[in-house]
Amino acid sequence: MEYFTFAAEKEDVGTRLDVFLAENMEDLSRSAVQKLVEGGHIQLNGGSVKSNYKLREKDVIDVEVPEAKEIEILPEDIPLDILYEDADVIVVNKPQGMVVHPAPGHYTGTLVNALMYHCGSELSGINGEKRPGIVHRIDRDTSGVLMVAKNNAAHQVLAAQLAEHSITRKYNAIVFNGFKEDEGTVDQPIGRNPLDRKKMAV
Repeated sequence: MEYFTFAAEKEDVGTRLDVFLAENMEDLSRSAVQKLVEGGHIQLNGGSVKSNYKLREKDVIDVEVPEAKEIEILPEDIPLDILYEDADVIVVNKPQGMVVHPAPGHYTGTLVNALMYHCGSELSGINGEKRPGIVHRIDRDTSGVLMVAKNNAAHQVLAAQLAEHSITRKYNAIVFNGFKEDEGTVDQPIGRNPLDRKKMAV
């Protein structure tokens, strides 16, 4: 059993409890949070709470996450959009809507399930059984190119390149509303918007 405690801050006021926890707990989807609430594993200020509760400033949320049951990750015959492949790496274009690796609520239909079918045992084991070959990931609702390692040596090289930023990653986004300039560069650290935690801001 793992235990977590969160305190709601001013910018969290009005956010649903399940949304807040899904945003702040890695590998927990909103539906997984709701199941924890139903099972009595989440308390608010020492008492029971509902998933749709809207947070108030200084609310204290206690979460206990039961030990995950071991789930066997199985290969699945899911078509892959392969851009490049050799003995060390496979580069795939992940479609929007596909989860990269198995997590609570998403144990099938993931990119990992598809890769296991296509590559067999030829995937690096550095990130464990649930993330074979996965060096980096993108959100379920984002489409884009992922480099996957087919052995541990390739995994270490790719991870080092990502860490030192010798690999260039570019993202395309659809934007709306007016802009003062037609083009430009934002060269600042990005974090969560203090006024709206669902958005990111400089």
